[in-house]
Amino acid sequence: MITSVLIANRGEIACRVIRTARRLGIRTIAVYSDADAQALHVRSADEAVHIGPSPARESYLMGEKIIAAARQAGAQAIHPGYGFLSENAEFAQAVQDAGLVWVGPNPASITAMGLKDAAKTLMQDAGVPTTPGYLGDDQRPERLKAEADQIGYPVLIKAVAGGGGKGMRKVDAEADFADALLSCQREGMSSFGNDVVLLEKWITNPRHIEVQVFGDSHGNVVHLFERDCSLQRRHQKVIEEAPAPGMDEATRAAVCQAAVNAAKAVDYVGAGTIEFIADGSNGLRADRIWFMEMNTRLQVEHPVTEEITGQDLVEWQLCVASGEPLPKKQDELTINGWAMETRLYAEDPAKGFLPSIGMLDTFELGGGIAGLRIDTGVEQGAAISPFYDPMIAKVIAHGPTRDIARERLAEALDQSAVWPLKTNAGFLVKALTHPDFAAARLDTGLVAREGDRLMPPTRPSDKALASAAAALGKGGGLAGFRLNASVRQEGSFLLDGEALTIAYDPRLGDGLPQDDILVAEGGQVWRLRPFRADGGGGADASDGAVFSPMPGRVISVAVTAGEAVAKGQKLMTLEAMKMEHSLVAPFDGIIAELNAVEGSQVNEGALLVKIEKAGE
Repeated sequence: MITSVLIANRGEIACRVIRTARRLGIRTIAVYSDADAQALHVRSADEAVHIGPSPARESYLMGEKIIAAARQAGAQAIHPGYGFLSENAEFAQAVQDAGLVWVGPNPASITAMGLKDAAKTLMQDAGVPTTPGYLGDDQRPERLKAEADQIGYPVLIKAVAGGGGKGMRKVDAEADFADALLSCQREGMSSFGNDVVLLEKWITNPRHIEVQVFGDSHGNVVHLFERDCSLQRRHQKVIEEAPAPGMDEATRAAVCQAAVNAAKAVDYVGAGTIEFIADGSNGLRADRIWFMEMNTRLQVEHPVTEEITGQDLVEWQLCVASGEPLPKKQDELTINGWAMETRLYAEDPAKGFLPSIGMLDTFELGGGIAGLRIDTGVEQGAAISPFYDPMIAKVIAHGPTRDIARERLAEALDQSAVWPLKTNAGFLVKALTHPDFAAARLDTGLVAREGDRLMPPTRPSDKALASAAAALGKGGGLAGFRLNASVRQEGSFLLDGEALTIAYDPRLGDGLPQDDILVAEGGQVWRLRPFRADGGGGADASDGAVFSPMPGRVISVAVTAGEAVAKGQKLMTLEAMKMEHSLVAPFDGIIAELNAVEGSQVNEGALLVKIEKAGE
């Protein structure tokens, strides 16, 4: 067995490899950029080597730096994870040329499956069914147009070197072909340095089915069954599950055998995924499922396969790279229950899923739920930088049935609380509970069709607000419960800067003084704080700190630093939400700190004034 391994990656997958390697007694070496100096994967490894500036092109994509780091640390092997250099045949060859063990397929296998047109030709020769289309070398626009006309519209144009949804254009009508071709070629050249395209018949009710395969250096190849990754947004996977809903045993046997044949055709060693496109119009049928491409690495969604088979695929990778035969034979592998995975991203669905960058002040993910697994590379207090993929965790649920796994996953996301960064958790809850997904009526266009119906709410429910207001009201000094009086109280609050009047029952509060509270519901998180014009701005001001209760403009300042003030004396006036708000002194004292001037813009929560009690 390998005794030491350098992980040429970061984040969740680096932590994932480290966990298995540690269990096997293998020494682990992490690499890190400037941005990742304090990252979890760096602190989790036995040793870490700095490889450069924050941009990936200057660090994680620099193969020579990674190999140098491996030599420096005395690593025996390099595990590439996924993404970055994991499917780079030149890097794999360089690792082997340096006398290191490459934990991945042979460079020749990566090359053979690297271009979609060549891979499809190879699969056709191996008897693997492929989608009807055109793979020819003649790339003249008129020839491509003629082939598209013959295939019949709609047709899909794909850059042969594409991936991740880039370099793909659906053409619905003959008149649209020329413009779509030029657009696809431009994107292929700019993203991959290759403008060659292929054509495929567009499948009207497509499902994305993929098969996990594994080979060793002794000629053995097995499959670990299929996954369904049909729920996608802009060609990016949203929810993955195993096994595939509606897959009968005969179809499973045919598809999985085709995947094994595909792997054998390139003498495959290590973990790989054969991706198929299925026409689900009449259910899953073996004669309506076609080869799409092969991913010559471990997939992001490999945990669902691990959960239903009970196998550790990273351990399999390390065993195979060490020259050992596969840990299991085909007849020793079985399916147990159901598993689902979602990718939790730091992104804001309300703003077109733009990445959300900053600190993870709160990071809580559905603890205590049976069958739940969290794979992450971050922790509370970590920073999410703009340099890398915004995925902060994979949330995986396993159960005896699809419904139980789905419900567990939805519950975990519903209970999650991430702040102040925005996440897609609310969107994922909506997707998991959508009637079509719940009933396994799947195809790759479901998310696009449903659109706004999958968007999470922009504010919490009245029930959640009332509960949170009670916790604040009881502990924060607002109107409370009085004997023989109505328990229904009203208070003024700020919900992420928006002024609200909320009715609540103060008896529901937890009695803990706090200047604000996070309201978590349906995977979404909002900040609620009481608004008072007594200088607290949401705090009880017992320490003399006067904060801005909301974003706004200082329109007047009535005091100066060092001035003595009396309780209730006006300190300054803030204009926000088309209203003026006076901030006053919470007690008699001296202005020790003044951080605002007339006309300045201030953020919510900014410290404006600090008052010290006289004689202190």
